Amino acid sequence: MTKIVVDPITRIEGHLRIEAEVSGGKVTDAWSSSTMFRGIETILKGRDPREAWYYTQRFCGVCTTVHSIASIRAVENALKLKVPPNAELIRNIIIGIQNVQDHVIHFYHLHALDWVDITSGLKADPGKTAALAASLSDWPLNSATYFKGVQDKVKAFVAKGRLGPFANAYWGHPAYRLPPEANLMATAHYLEALEWQKDVIKIHAILGSKNPHPQTFLVGGMSIPIGPDSQNALNADKLETIKRLLAKAQDFVEKVYIPDLLAVASFYKDWAAIGGGVGNFLSYGEFPDPLSGKQWIPPGVILGKDISKVLPVSQEKVTEYVDHSWYEYPGKQGKGLHPYDGETEHRYSGPEPPYKNLDVNGKYSWVKAPRYEDQPMEVGPLARVLIAYASGDKATQETVNAVLKKLGVGPEALFSTLGRTAARGIDCLLIARQTPKWLDQLIDNIGKGDLRIHNGERWDPSSWPTEAAGYGWHEAPRGSLGHWVKIKNGAIENYQAVVPSTWNASPRDAKGLRGPYEAALVGTPLADPSKPLEILRTIHSFDPCLACAVHVLDPGGNEMVRVKVL
Repeated sequence: MTKIVVDPITRIEGHLRIEAEVSGGKVTDAWSSSTMFRGIETILKGRDPREAWYYTQRFCGVCTTVHSIASIRAVENALKLKVPPNAELIRNIIIGIQNVQDHVIHFYHLHALDWVDITSGLKADPGKTAALAASLSDWPLNSATYFKGVQDKVKAFVAKGRLGPFANAYWGHPAYRLPPEANLMATAHYLEALEWQKDVIKIHAILGSKNPHPQTFLVGGMSIPIGPDSQNALNADKLETIKRLLAKAQDFVEKVYIPDLLAVASFYKDWAAIGGGVGNFLSYGEFPDPLSGKQWIPPGVILGKDISKVLPVSQEKVTEYVDHSWYEYPGKQGKGLHPYDGETEHRYSGPEPPYKNLDVNGKYSWVKAPRYEDQPMEVGPLARVLIAYASGDKATQETVNAVLKKLGVGPEALFSTLGRTAARGIDCLLIARQTPKWLDQLIDNIGKGDLRIHNGERWDPSSWPTEAAGYGWHEAPRGSLGHWVKIKNGAIENYQAVVPSTWNASPRDAKGLRGPYEAALVGTPLADPSKPLEILRTIHSFDPCLACAVHVLDPGGNEMVRVKVL
């Protein structure tokens, strides 16, 4: 038996360490550890709950919008505030394009290099690459001249030793399978996606005043004014610009991202049986309809990979354990606390967190262990797609079935690393096609003369009850995000956020049940334990964001055992 340490895992947000036991060429056990401390919930105590969203979006430099909306919804839930239709639609558009941009960035810039060998693409025939790309879609850049230009650009970087993000990787690893032409095509689209995402996210600048860290969220609605004829408001010109950018986003997803995803996946079908994880899935649902109140993405729970039944979600069934986390619940070890009663300020009082090797039988992570009815749950695009599929959503079923047919695999393939990666693309495609419809609803509503954007009926704290509690749920790109707030005498008494990567990166709980990362790694084959590319594939398929799960660097962070990774 061999024990390996991958630390830090890069191409993620934050600090993540994986320790794994390997025997017979496969991972037999694994432990997920975050090496940062989280503290923003403590900072919020005593503050005005109406400004909490502005602080919580600083949990992370990437996931800013998601914490804003979850925080806003938590306070609105506590104060029983109903949001005007225009505000709900604007929020849906902001959230929608955030998801689309995030998924594209993840596929190309955080996950693709687990499957794509950049150096192999330098040997490709640009003419054959163009033919391959043209067989997949009618994207206008599918020409031999274009791919030759990309190839020459990358070769020039290599010649000068300026490889940038491509400098540190397992090039030539035996687990890479794409032919040179597919590698060159993916490399070209990697570079295209960098430019594309800078353009489409301008929607956040129009509706949120800036990106990241949008400025226009507000308890009770939005603060952006609507005025069809005003240059200082959301007017006809700005709405037309948003429509153009949404069309550009959808076009890239349909003609570049999805074809690339299917092309890459076709060479890695064995990964449809690797990385299944805990088999339990949770989604809070997302994109409320301002008229019906129903959510476009349905909420639900699936247990034991049983897609014949979707269970309802109840916030009362969420708890967090710290038995293997560097926190303490004084007098409550072995018990899970509901987020309303969650404690973050109780630091670990034992010896300094050991970084040479984790104390896997004790405390080994700054991430807590969230559980739903005492079960570990996977959250994220795979959970959303499975629950929507099992709930009978027609668009989801048609898209999933088309992808499975294209790849020649059955529904069981979804419970895997490959399924997780494919589900992200499906999630992105569905949202990219739906977001323009919310814009059309907004334009239609404004055309009818409805310019309402904010409900201020409970804005004055003197109208609040002495004590109130609320929760705000959001399906962030990475999965189910929940904020819980307790308000007393107009100020925050307690605040807890249970984020997607807390669910997925959780350590073991009081019963010794593995978290989703840990469970998904068990059984993963390794061609070369000194170059654990396969571990990166499964972990990156979750799109970790440890900056959301933890927020302040631990002051005692010592040099750790490292494996060279990109």
